[in-house]
Amino acid sequence: MKSVEVYGALNQDGLSNLSGKPVNRIADVTMLFWIIKVLSTTVGETAADYLALDLDLGLVVTSYIMTGAFLIAFYFQLRSRAYVPAIYWTVVVLISIVGTLVSDNLVDNLGVSLVTTTVVFSIGLVLVFVLWYLSERTLSVHTIYTLRRELFYWAAILLTFSLGTSGGDLVAERLDVGYAQSTLLFATMIGGIAAAYFFFDLDAVLAFWLAYILTRPLGASMGDLLAKIPDLGGLGFGTTVTSLVFLGTIVGLVAYLARRHELMLKEIAR
Repeated sequence: MKSVEVYGALNQDGLSNLSGKPVNRIADVTMLFWIIKVLSTTVGETAADYLALDLDLGLVVTSYIMTGAFLIAFYFQLRSRAYVPAIYWTVVVLISIVGTLVSDNLVDNLGVSLVTTTVVFSIGLVLVFVLWYLSERTLSVHTIYTLRRELFYWAAILLTFSLGTSGGDLVAERLDVGYAQSTLLFATMIGGIAAAYFFFDLDAVLAFWLAYILTRPLGASMGDLLAKIPDLGGLGFGTTVTSLVFLGTIVGLVAYLARRHELMLKEIAR
């Protein structure tokens, strides 16, 4: 008998994979995947600032609230044992906020330099990848079939968000590149990775993770560009408007994915 851990269920109603193939626990990597990912990184940047600064909750209280919300969503993600669009993307949005807050707490509250946090998060991410590969012999996101692989995946995701926050702030603020220029810089780098993958046979797993890491500072720089006041190099839309617009777009796209996923399940069940 196929183990439940490996084959899981296609949804929370217990519909099994009728094809007999393992069920991936995370979203398929499509164009919509990348669009929602960038939007979620922007929300992670602006929502963290909105809660901590605009609502005057402070970094510590905001961190407690968002970490609690993330852990609740993460519990349901692990419990589902399969890809459920609403749950998965809720976790992504919340972990983006938590990752941002980890970096911000170290820099703003503890006085750790952005150079140090960037280096530390880079080392931590490499360590997760090494342990993941030694344990599973793959870093592919298309084979997240077991709980252990999923835990490695989410550990890597958290570190990419923290690393991207520190790295993005280092480039845009400490190196004084500016938000608009940083957005263009990171977008160009991602475009270069995509070109290397499509035209020069860059390894798919390496291309995915490089692009995933860079979407964080891309989204953060874009969020700061839209939200910050003009005197600070932004367009002045504010964290409230920016967060609501991007979050609303995410909700709409995830609703579309959920509906498409539901139709796919009904088709499989026939």
